[in-house]
Amino acid sequence: MTDPSRTPEPPEGLSDRIAADLEESPPDELRNAIVFAQELLQFHETTEFPIDPEPGDNILRVTEHEGYTAVVKQHFCEEDCDDCPHGPYLYHVTDEPLPDGTHEVHWSFVGRVNTEDDD
Repeated sequence: MTDPSRTPEPPEGLSDRIAADLEESPPDELRNAIVFAQELLQFHETTEFPIDPEPGDNILRVTEHEGYTAVVKQHFCEEDCDDCPHGPYLYHVTDEPLPDGTHEVHWSFVGRVNTEDDD
């Protein structure tokens, strides 16, 4: 039997309705939900708010939040550099409307992060 004290916590920003639906789903439906969610992410990343890495950047993680996207990335220099890679660094990325009606992607540097505990 499954130990209820080890039930995973839903991530920040996931609606209670979706979390409840997922918690009640059997494993085969969860696997299908993962495939569907990954396909939706691909679709949204290519159509709504692309996070395009600069040359030499390695995007490690992208997490959507209300009002911004958290991006963790490393940077590799073009020349041989003994300190490469640089980072990983956390950025908050927003889609900012401009006065002329267009939009611009704005990267705000937050700071260095530790990714050693990541899976």
